[in-house]
Amino acid sequence: MKYYAIIVAGGSGNRMQTTIPKQFLPLSGKPVLMHTLEAFHSCSLKPQLILVLNKQQQAYWKELCQTYDFQVEHEIVDGGEQRFHSVKQGLQIIRGEGIVAIHDAVRPLVSAELILSCYLEAEKKGNCVVGLTPTDSIRKIDTEQGSIAVKRDEFALVQTPQTFHTDVLRTAYEQDYRSEFTDDASVAEYSGFKINLIEGERENIKITWPEDFEIAAILAKKGRNN
Repeated sequence: MKYYAIIVAGGSGNRMQTTIPKQFLPLSGKPVLMHTLEAFHSCSLKPQLILVLNKQQQAYWKELCQTYDFQVEHEIVDGGEQRFHSVKQGLQIIRGEGIVAIHDAVRPLVSAELILSCYLEAEKKGNCVVGLTPTDSIRKIDTEQGSIAVKRDEFALVQTPQTFHTDVLRTAYEQDYRSEFTDDASVAEYSGFKINLIEGERENIKITWPEDFEIAAILAKKGRNN
């Protein structure tokens, strides 16, 4: 079986309050995106890495690779208007059957062990999505009652990687884009596929806000010291 990873890196950095897109910000000595690519490169299945990146950012990324002597092999594909289109662009260069993991570039602390589990689960069941059971209480917003308490064990906080057999992913991405498509699981589900969940990792945070970056820096340092 052939394994692939599509790393989606389309962030602009607006919510990070910086002109540099967050995937390029230095984290523990090198750009966030390099940590992410290295995590997948460390997986024992050695997936082929496909980086989907805004065309205007590609020259800067190549400069960073030279500056940091980044040697992890990967193929660069032009990003699209929405995440949906970016994933579709990455998928188009994959030939034949295989298992494809799709991962946010700004989740640099994902472990090689979780990546491996996702590939193996998707190989058995057709897809695999990671998520966390919420630890906070959850309320559903209701226009009439204001909000309603719900059982938190009936919900999952979805992460990436989201991993699929190529047949599942190609079928899902044949449909037109819809605003409801917030991730690959929602695209596949809309096509009629049942989504299989496994437990994610607390450390697998998505860097979106400045405080996320501060947490990631602490976790990255902790990982180096273990």
